[in-house]
Amino acid sequence: MTERQEQPRRDFLKSGLALGGIAATAHLPFWSELALAQGEQLVPFTDVPANFAVPPVVPGSVHYLDTREIETFYTPNDDFYIVQHYDQPAIAENDLRVAITGLVDNPMQLTMRDIKARPKIEIDAGFECGGNRDALFHGLIGNARWGGTSLRDLLDEAGIQDSGIEVVFYGSDKGTESIRDTDAEQNFGRSMHIDDALGGDAILAYEMNGEPLPHFHGAPLRLLVPGWYGVANVKWLNQIHIQDRRYMGRFQARDYVTLARRDVGGIERWEERSVTKIRLKSAIVRVTQNAGGHTIMGFALNDGTPLESIEVKIDDGPWQAAEIDSQASRYSWKLFRFEWPNASPGEHTIVSRVTDVNGQVQETAGQMPEKRTRWENYGQFPRTLVIA
Repeated sequence: MTERQEQPRRDFLKSGLALGGIAATAHLPFWSELALAQGEQLVPFTDVPANFAVPPVVPGSVHYLDTREIETFYTPNDDFYIVQHYDQPAIAENDLRVAITGLVDNPMQLTMRDIKARPKIEIDAGFECGGNRDALFHGLIGNARWGGTSLRDLLDEAGIQDSGIEVVFYGSDKGTESIRDTDAEQNFGRSMHIDDALGGDAILAYEMNGEPLPHFHGAPLRLLVPGWYGVANVKWLNQIHIQDRRYMGRFQARDYVTLARRDVGGIERWEERSVTKIRLKSAIVRVTQNAGGHTIMGFALNDGTPLESIEVKIDDGPWQAAEIDSQASRYSWKLFRFEWPNASPGEHTIVSRVTDVNGQVQETAGQMPEKRTRWENYGQFPRTLVIA
């Protein structure tokens, strides 16, 4: 671990910050205790197939974490999840040009030198793929410290006109789409309302964990929108366009769309909504056995709303408070653990739930609105195991 990565940890721990209503812990930093200690052993989940394995990182492939093996607060760059929809273009930093176009008073054409000359922001942000799910044991996830420059400041300088309501982000990666038997080459694109672009903490990121952005993660420049699902974080960014209508690209309007039942003015209707902000979620990812008993560990993610608590339930017992990593910040993942000192032999079901400061509670799958798509899997995730 580099000194650059280590310093933010020290700064956070010294600050005494709390996460919502949860006080920071006083003992050794949580992250230093993630690696298995001598004599500590993983307890296998019975809901994980024996042949479960993480694929290697190769061009054009999907890569995900084995979440049972999370050992650091920051996910190593070469293990952060990868999902790619089109090609993975290799762009030299000196060749990149980022255009800011559309309904602006001051159109811009920026080089990487221009972007790096601007004030630098560093932010901890964790996110998952909108399709992360139990079948992958929630491995489409990662947490990193990102470095870049403010999107809001750039848009302010461009001078968005009154009629501009939508900000569209295009990447250099492209592929062919077929719509009603018509083929067309398209670049990957996503958008957000102008209020989200100006009111959030999005950055144009060129660093990941203190290093230049890796190729598979969008080098030399990507969008990073803290608190949003990974699909929003457009890689190989080369254009920001402001327009007066909603953007309707494939991965905005036809894919990464959740179909769910919703109460609309007292009438139940099926609603299609774009995958945008991360829904409140937690999941248990590992159980270890040690001299003092067993330890349950997991993570929580959401859109940046402060948390009130993360709790664990064993079988039909009560909900009990888990300890949350004091290093967790607004947009990072929130790692948690729960000590289980007197686990009885036999089969057990364990589950976690997270509650934010607004009283929103992670629901069970049965409590959630009926959903017909694989996107946004955020219900409670029971895990099963056998204690010897």
